[in-house]
Amino acid sequence: MFEAEDVRDWLGHDVVDAEGAKVGSLESVYYDTATQEPAFASVKVGVVSKKLVFVPLAGALVAPGHLKVMADKKLVKEAPSIDTDGELTADLEPAVFEHYGLAYVPGATGERRLGRR
Repeated sequence: MFEAEDVRDWLGHDVVDAEGAKVGSLESVYYDTATQEPAFASVKVGVVSKKLVFVPLAGALVAPGHLKVMADKKLVKEAPSIDTDGELTADLEPAVFEHYGLAYVPGATGERRLGRR
């Protein structure tokens, strides 16, 4: 496995946890607005009523056919979510960080930390 140069190339591929259990499929990538680095991914989960959950990309690796994230499948499935046609709101953004025990610090002038590309 290797680190992805452009994780967006993996949109639609399976996302698995550190143990290799399938979590869902990669829907989009959210970048840290301060560093311009990939920070979170939205992952499409669910069989009948699909939704998008958010998972940190720190330590994520790509392998043929899937993206491996370091978070446990259960933790990812319990993460804050949005509808498949929804968007991450400013109100929900801090909760995404908090869910994974990550510090949320808005930009110097209050701007959001995550931006979708």
